[in-house]
Amino acid sequence: MSKIGFLFPGQGAQHVGMGSKIVEQCPAAKALFDQANEILGYDLAKLCFEGPAEQLDSTVISQPALFVTSLAALEMLRVDRPELAPSCEMTAGLSLGEYTALVFSGALSFEDGLKVVQRRGQAMQEAADATPSGMVSILLMDRDQVREVCEKASEAGRIWEANFLCPGNIVLSGENAACERAAEIAGESGGRAVPLAVAGAFHTEIMKPADARLSEALASAQISSPEIAVVSNVDASTHSSPDEISDLLVQQVVSPVLWEDCVRHMIDSGVDEFYEIGPGKVLKGLMKRIQRKMPIETVNDS
Repeated sequence: MSKIGFLFPGQGAQHVGMGSKIVEQCPAAKALFDQANEILGYDLAKLCFEGPAEQLDSTVISQPALFVTSLAALEMLRVDRPELAPSCEMTAGLSLGEYTALVFSGALSFEDGLKVVQRRGQAMQEAADATPSGMVSILLMDRDQVREVCEKASEAGRIWEANFLCPGNIVLSGENAACERAAEIAGESGGRAVPLAVAGAFHTEIMKPADARLSEALASAQISSPEIAVVSNVDASTHSSPDEISDLLVQQVVSPVLWEDCVRHMIDSGVDEFYEIGPGKVLKGLMKRIQRKMPIETVNDS
């Protein structure tokens, strides 16, 4: 019998129109958006369904939007294939998606999770606004090569390895001049660089002011021991202590995302059937680079 794992996407997977078909088909999904609108104090559903893209792509909006839309997709899955969610034995989410995974696991309520995610998005946006910075994906190079690119680019400004997504795809994050220099060095060294459309240098020290605000938000949330194992982005391990989970979520803002390691941990733990639940197909694409033949289905409305 298969051992099932659920994966939830992070920032960057959002697109105008996401969730609209799910809401039409699934009353429980519509109820989530209605509840989210009340909690947030604005019409999140309208922004997800109609845009504009510039507003949906902002960190402040995209994080709550992905959180709610992914959980709406989960509600659709519960209706369409009711046997799957109770059978899931392990879950993980990419950056913001870790909060979605924690709600699915029972560690956080939807309301507390959304309030924390809203504060997280606001705090990260403010930290990004304070320092002109960004992220660049380095392709076709291994970890040692990317580390060398990062070291050389640091002469132009602060820069760090921020997302270890899959073999041949590692994201650097830092001050704009350093990111531009990293792109040049990677190109000269046989790699390829793709600047990411994000507000700032996520998962680095540049986000440092955001971690204190996130800690305050988490202190007002009720965190329980997960009923389903959740793999942390920070150390690619599972944790049952609510205090540990809270501490790791704070660390996650300023620490590298070990996504490839998270997925490998799940596979090493026996997971042999994956579902990517939420907008886009980013995680499915990464899976094909981590374990090419691993079965993975996407659950969304596209």
